[in-house]
Amino acid sequence: MNDTPGWASPGSAPSDGQQPGTSGPAEPADRPGPAHPAGGPAQPGQAPQGPGSPWSKEQPPPAQWSAPGGPAAPGQAPPPPPPGPGWGHQPPGAHGPGGFGPAGPGGYGHPGGPGPHGGWGSGWGGPPPAAKPGVIPLRPLGVGEILDGAVSTMRTYWRTVLGISLTVAVLTQIIVVLFQGLVLDDSSTEALNDPSATVTELSRAMGDALLSSTVILVISLVGTVIATALLTTVTSRAVLGKPVNLGEAWRDARPQIAGLFGLICLLLLITSGLVAAGALPGILVGVSVNGPAGVALTVLGIIGAGIVALWLMIRFSLASPALMLEKQGIKKAMSRSTKLVQGTWWRIFGIQLLAAIIANVVASIIVIPFAFLAAALSGGGLTGLLSSGPGSLGWTFLIVSGIGSVIGSMITFPITAGVTVLLYIDQRIRREALDLELARAAGVQGYGPAVPGTTPGS
Repeated sequence: MNDTPGWASPGSAPSDGQQPGTSGPAEPADRPGPAHPAGGPAQPGQAPQGPGSPWSKEQPPPAQWSAPGGPAAPGQAPPPPPPGPGWGHQPPGAHGPGGFGPAGPGGYGHPGGPGPHGGWGSGWGGPPPAAKPGVIPLRPLGVGEILDGAVSTMRTYWRTVLGISLTVAVLTQIIVVLFQGLVLDDSSTEALNDPSATVTELSRAMGDALLSSTVILVISLVGTVIATALLTTVTSRAVLGKPVNLGEAWRDARPQIAGLFGLICLLLLITSGLVAAGALPGILVGVSVNGPAGVALTVLGIIGAGIVALWLMIRFSLASPALMLEKQGIKKAMSRSTKLVQGTWWRIFGIQLLAAIIANVVASIIVIPFAFLAAALSGGGLTGLLSSGPGSLGWTFLIVSGIGSVIGSMITFPITAGVTVLLYIDQRIRREALDLELARAAGVQGYGPAVPGTTPGS
């Protein structure tokens, strides 16, 4: 029997005639012995005795053998524990007390040995988990983690997030409803539905409709800018696990709101300019030739300009959080966004498109029933809603549909703003090891590279 510690059979004792710790051949404990040896009959719980008997004088009583893994007999080392996960958990004695490698402490996989990354434990179990002081782990993020981080921010800090979204949405919608009910009621947009209207009346109606749409767009834009600025601050605090109230978010965001408004207006001007430039050749051809060629060229020009505008919008999509969190100017924020997006355009486009689809689908589930309810309560029904111009909508319809828009905005604002901010943080973690700065800011102890000069997360 091999008496090497850790490999003895459970329940056995040292062989007769051998001292513990010596090795040599031994008879198995379950071999049948003689029925009446010279030493007399065997007593219960005792092996037969006699000259030359290979059995040990001390045997355990009947039916008391330890099952594998049970307690060992006196004078014998306990059995080895079952191997655990990882390469370092080997039976003691396989290659020395340390498992793999030379015997003794310091073997490969042994605590203190030259294991990977300075020895993270008694075996290879992979790198330690990333710190997570807030809504996201401090490492490069996946798509699901970015979406979950935006939703977790809204769920964890719901008082602040929904307070910001509700306040901005209510104020914006009140201005829009008042403008539609008081100003557009006296406009001449009814001429757009009149087949006998003159060219002058149609031109005036189109001008009024364009003006009203522009005013509503500007009002909504201002609300979006304010909500985005405040929610950017909240999301950045949520990453660190630090609470923030509405007053603190406003104090942090207020100096950058004017710059954010200028950035968004500049991006809208770039988009509009590109679309107008793409449509202009087709319009000129249509005026001079007056045929289908002009229409086809206009459509192609708008599609081409739209593709270019989309490419630029994604390229500059991280400029908003860069401006807010780095306290940069408009030009510098756009440059920062360009550097962060470079090489990952399709990934950022896909994540933002997915977030926009989710937010708008959820918002539509809320807004559309309110629109039908408003049409039913206003008396015109769905037919009246589709045939009415913007100036003929009653106050009942405007108020009820406005309530639906407020609830929808409460959902879309936090999701779109949160995803944009988390994308910005994710790109900086991947390129600039921002996770180290975030960990220090969050007060995480012992977080950083194990060897000076290394840069995790890059």
